[in-house]
Amino acid sequence: IPIEVAISRRDGRLVVDFSGTGGPHHGNLNAPPAVVRAAVLYALRLVLGEDDLPLSDGTLASVEIITPRPSLLSPPEGAAVVGGNVETSQRLVDLMLLALGRRAASAGTMNNLVIGRAPDDPDPREWAFYETLGGGFGATPRAPGRSARQLHMTNTRATDPEVLALRLPLAVRRFAIRHGSGGRGRHAGGDGLVRELEVTRPAIASLIAAWRPGGAPGLAGGGPGGPGRAFAVRAGVEAPWHGEPITLAPGDRVIVETPGGGAWGPPES
Repeated sequence: IPIEVAISRRDGRLVVDFSGTGGPHHGNLNAPPAVVRAAVLYALRLVLGEDDLPLSDGTLASVEIITPRPSLLSPPEGAAVVGGNVETSQRLVDLMLLALGRRAASAGTMNNLVIGRAPDDPDPREWAFYETLGGGFGATPRAPGRSARQLHMTNTRATDPEVLALRLPLAVRRFAIRHGSGGRGRHAGGDGLVRELEVTRPAIASLIAAWRPGGAPGLAGGGPGGPGRAFAVRAGVEAPWHGEPITLAPGDRVIVETPGGGAWGPPES
């Protein structure tokens, strides 16, 4: 579903016009107006570079936000919106920074990974683990994008491997930078990361992630970042995983490779 934005000034006001955006989404990626406003406010704070800009509705008093109805950004009553907060919000920030020429697109997803107890586990104790995974930042006219970082408003931290092993039936097998996944250009995009977890008891896993099949767009002639992907290793066999709920036996693993960021400027010869 396309998202389009035009940013202009009119009668002393900033107009952020998302006309041309498609939707609504048949799944859960719809973003309600509150999420759209929050993403616009966040992007403006980045562009203005003012840390003391108030996080209040009054800050948007001189900003007009236009969304078509119904659409991905103004869904009808009853539309699913859980993914709009964590996924579509990232795309809105990317789009505004691209339109203003400030930063190539970043990974554009929070990579929401959930693992919990399977119903057939003989141990009756309930448990669940939810984390978001970082990716590559887009490059800017000034510098390359940072690698394997939490993006924009994700704002969470990874749980220490020792804490996971102590409190939950999980083991971290790999947590590393996904080298080469950032876009190529004068300023390279940041690399994504690789997260591999193994379960030690029967479990169910699911993943909400928008992996950018075409890669995170570059800016000013920069190349796109590498798309994200995921795999499940069950009974020793590795297969692509698209995030749907899957059952895991002890010793099975899930592997998430997050997207890289886009580059700024064409590669130097």
